[in-house]
Amino acid sequence: MTYNEKDLRNKAEAYIRSEQESVFRQEVEQDLEKENWEGLSDRFYTSLSFGTAGLRGILGGGTNRMNSFIVRKVTQGLSDYLNEESSNPSVVIAYDSRHFSEKFAMDASQVLAANGVSVFLYGTLHPVPMLSFAVRYLNTTAGIVVTASHNPSKYNGYKVYWRSGGQVTPPHDFSIAERANSVKAEDIQSLSEQSARSKGLLVPVPEKVDQAYYAMVLASLKRPDLVYNSPITVAYTPLHGTGNVPIRHLLHEVGVNCVVVQEQEQPDGSFPTVSLPNPESADAMKMVLDLAKESKADIVLGTDPDADRLGIAIPLTPEKDSYKLLSGNQIAVLFCDYLINASQQEKTPVCVKSLVTTDLVRQITESHGGRCKDVLTGFKYIAEEIALLETSEEEYFLFGCEESYGYLTVPSVRDKDAVSSALLAVEMMSYYAAQGLTLQQRLDAIYEEYGYSTELVFARDYEGSAGKKKMKQIMTSLRGLKEGDALGSKTILSTKDLLSGKETGFPPSDVLIMHFSTGEKLVVRPSGTEPKIKYYLFVKADAGGREVLEATLPSLIEMFKAAL
Repeated sequence: MTYNEKDLRNKAEAYIRSEQESVFRQEVEQDLEKENWEGLSDRFYTSLSFGTAGLRGILGGGTNRMNSFIVRKVTQGLSDYLNEESSNPSVVIAYDSRHFSEKFAMDASQVLAANGVSVFLYGTLHPVPMLSFAVRYLNTTAGIVVTASHNPSKYNGYKVYWRSGGQVTPPHDFSIAERANSVKAEDIQSLSEQSARSKGLLVPVPEKVDQAYYAMVLASLKRPDLVYNSPITVAYTPLHGTGNVPIRHLLHEVGVNCVVVQEQEQPDGSFPTVSLPNPESADAMKMVLDLAKESKADIVLGTDPDADRLGIAIPLTPEKDSYKLLSGNQIAVLFCDYLINASQQEKTPVCVKSLVTTDLVRQITESHGGRCKDVLTGFKYIAEEIALLETSEEEYFLFGCEESYGYLTVPSVRDKDAVSSALLAVEMMSYYAAQGLTLQQRLDAIYEEYGYSTELVFARDYEGSAGKKKMKQIMTSLRGLKEGDALGSKTILSTKDLLSGKETGFPPSDVLIMHFSTGEKLVVRPSGTEPKIKYYLFVKADAGGREVLEATLPSLIEMFKAAL
């Protein structure tokens, strides 16, 4: 490949002059010294830009990496927009256990303060849901969380929240992105931590905010008598992240015994015990499952680094020597079923789910007289629906869910909340245990009532600039398929393309929905945070029943994978 060496050198030298963090600066200096044009091209062929709610990227030097310069650049754009929107703007900032998270939080704080924006900064690690709650509790204009969620350790990121407590949505996200992406190095204002604190523009988040969050979660229990001092054991892993303190605190408050994977207890941005710190991954949950067998745990919980995703495993035998990891859709079904049956409100319950989450949530909700709303993937869209329900006299928000292990049952938070959901899982398990039932038995009863269905997710990764082009080619090719065409051995019954946004019921989005003549549904969606295309396959049992469906699933999955 031929590189424009002069252009790369100019970009690298400009970056070196602007980057304040020596670790990132030295990486580029070394590549420049070695004339590593391929490496420099990857670092500078594009700029990591502010997207729909923030940015996420691989840590390192260069404009196509996550580093102090990029954080300060984006924060300058955010500061500009905040000062246009408010006469006295304020921001609350949290960060997780990833490498440089605390440093990036301070970078953002200093730039905001230099622009006259008041900042509340957490002094310790705090998860996404507690930041979302703090935005609303402190009535700040915006919030920031430094995190890359469940991504591998080489990543970090930066999420922005608006005063509603949810991640920024139009028009705010576009306006912030426009300003952030146009900021030049010489435009970035900075103020030392000492100066910012002395001017009263940088203060710690008051302790009362955490206390208020904990009180809110405890008050959300539907059957508290079954939870307090429940004679059960919870096995838990925070996967080296932020969930350890809040989840153990709440379990201690209700008197529930909790055993924790010691090797994964302490915050560590290298995530040394897992390749991917995601409770969706069976490998990531292996150590807590081993602990569960040793301690004969009644339920197993796992959270990702920013504690917005919750994984659950349940014992399969009375001896508790074997456990099953529930899928994100199975957890959503159990939560929805439990909440709607426990609800005491006279108003109509509303469940909000992403369009790639199981339709069984809709069946359960509507069978109880409730309403179910599908939204685009991204919890910010669920947060928007909660905001619309705040003033409703006929309806109320009951539950929000995404199949990727994201759940919300407390409307005081406007993002996925693994902390409050963990306590709900303990309550739910305790309730059924009091009736002599396991969660598996309750799940089977739901399938018996509504019909068995299963959902499968698979993905393909496409790294770098060539990967982006390949993803576009694949989506263009799939958009060329129409009714009556074949995808593998399946005939397409109908397609819905959300890219235009016309008559789809959704904002424009790079998503394709295909229905097949044999009943399957396939949703195709390029990830908004990772270089991959995700495929969601929905299958429901026909007259043959569950056993026939499960027997034919492996060949069905392979057929779709080969066709795609």
